[in-house]
Amino acid sequence: MEVTDVRVIMVDNDDKLKAFVTVELERSLVVRDLKVISGDSGVFVAMPAKKMKDGSFKDIAYASNMDLRKKIENAVIEEYKKVLEKLHSKVA
Repeated sequence: MEVTDVRVIMVDNDDKLKAFVTVELERSLVVRDLKVISGDSGVFVAMPAKKMKDGSFKDIAYASNMDLRKKIENAVIEEYKKVLEKLHSKVA
């Protein structure tokens, strides 16, 4: 399965949350509300999740294998970096 589109919406009012992302897979399935989050070792991609009654979070959409997970992460981070570069070039 291939990632066929990635749309990034930057968030500028939060220290850890950097962007919301929508991905399209095989031009057939759209998954919204992935998050780009700043962690201790750089940014990472969090899948959309729902807060449970006990306060924990449970992913509501996720890749069922590591190959697809890596494809999604790589595509999201690549597009996030492109959007970030565009923003920085407008400021400079």
